Amino acid sequence: MEKTNQNKKIRIVKNGPYIVTGGVPLSEKIIVPKGMGYELKAGRALPQSEKYALCRCGYSKNAPFCDGSHLEFDFDGTELASRVDYEDRAELQVGSTVDLLDDHRCAFVRLCHREKGDAWELAKKSDNEENRKEAIQAASDCPAGRLVAVDKNGKRIEPVYEPAIDIIQDPEREVSAGIFVKGNIPLESAEGFTYEVRNRYVLCRCGESINKPFCDARHVRTKFKDQG
Repeated sequence: MEKTNQNKKIRIVKNGPYIVTGGVPLSEKIIVPKGMGYELKAGRALPQSEKYALCRCGYSKNAPFCDGSHLEFDFDGTELASRVDYEDRAELQVGSTVDLLDDHRCAFVRLCHREKGDAWELAKKSDNEENRKEAIQAASDCPAGRLVAVDKNGKRIEPVYEPAIDIIQDPEREVSAGIFVKGNIPLESAEGFTYEVRNRYVLCRCGESINKPFCDARHVRTKFKDQG
């Protein structure tokens, strides 16, 4: 289990928003092409607060913040995601000099794509030192935490993040994407269950994920665009 940030927390309200406490920095990030891959660039400035509520239903006219629209639209926010720990969920993809753990929980941010291929291709060809570094970077850049690079001694390689939340926009697909949470911020379910603490994960904010509370990239299929 990852180290927990005790003073910061996200609590899910039943059929309502995410309540963020502890003064977690909030920003907007935009997915932009970079060569054959992608990167996140800074977007608009967002208000900062010790405590704030982020929209989970997709209907707020004050996105990314909750405006109570979940009540008007009778939002069903039932959490359906597996509560099994990542390591027990993930499959091991064997590479030449570095392996990948993959739990298939994709938020479609596409940072796993690099100039010379995606994380899986690069891991298979990681007997080349440059490919090895790129494979590790591609896995580490995955906001959803779907991919984790593992060395041949079994050590998981994770990026270092300070606690923060990024609201992601995807202009290439003309949609608004998920909520990128980083830095080991605990996530508490509406029933009081604390999910496995992870260094990075992406929460759904379109309201349509069938893997709530986590993003499953359904915002692309439904053409979700926030009204913030």
